[in-house]
Amino acid sequence: MTTIDIGIDAESREKVAEGLKRLLADSYTLYLQTHNFHWNVTGPQFRELHLMFEEHYTELADAVDDIAERIRTLGVAAPGTYKEFSRLSSIDEVEGVPGSEEMVDLLTKGHEQVVKTCREVLKLAQDADDESTTALVSDRMRIHEKTSWMLRALRR
Repeated sequence: MTTIDIGIDAESREKVAEGLKRLLADSYTLYLQTHNFHWNVTGPQFRELHLMFEEHYTELADAVDDIAERIRTLGVAAPGTYKEFSRLSSIDEVEGVPGSEEMVDLLTKGHEQVVKTCREVLKLAQDADDESTTALVSDRMRIHEKTSWMLRALRR
């Protein structure tokens, strides 16, 4: 591969990519959790939650691709195994099948964690003067903030 010359030095690209790897791991873990809950939700809100979770995991599937491609654009290999995601993610996997209310609570916390990870990566991208990553991460943060608000509204 030829040398990358996009106006961001190699050290800064590496730092930003490392942050994006954590964001990718959090996003993929949340994707898996959401898809699991979509398959296994039961109860009086079944239809509403089943459809909502499908919207969320579909959106997350697109997001993980965007994040991984940004990592590659920076010249770094994107993680792609459960082992790597488990090591990098700030979101714990869920054992068993929780009830629908706990599902909503867990997903709310997951989306809020992704927002926190976004804030960390945003600082790295801003310090590197990496507008492309800044825009991507800012968009992700907005989506996860709105999703967590909508999930919280179900529990009030």
